[in-house]
Amino acid sequence: QVRLVESGGGLVQAGDSLRLSCAASGRTFSSFAMAWFRQAPGKEREFVAAIDYDGVNTYHGDSVKGRFTISRDNAKNTVYLQMNSLKPEDTAAYYCAQCVGPIASRQGSAYVTWGQGTQVTVSS
Repeated sequence: QVRLVESGGGLVQAGDSLRLSCAASGRTFSSFAMAWFRQAPGKEREFVAAIDYDGVNTYHGDSVKGRFTISRDNAKNTVYLQMNSLKPEDTAAYYCAQCVGPIASRQGSAYVTWGQGTQVTVSS
């Protein structure tokens, strides 16, 4: 049974930075791609970033490219999302997810396990 636990969310001002963490347990973490998605109230779930099993290849959504960076530490079974230059439109619940395979996808349907989410609120 895989378990993903996000942390690091909070209330910040526009222009600030946050780093989200997602700790995984129960399944061989280093064998699977990981991703971050977000969902704001009344909006559809949005792809934020993903990273292949070995951390070599990363993918970022257009709305966060250049501001957010995904990374992973397989020794710590943890994936991170560094968020810089935050904007009010980044306000959402952020979820990490584990992929069915080693190569990341931008599609939520490719992810089999999801965390409970962590709230990020950016004030203007």
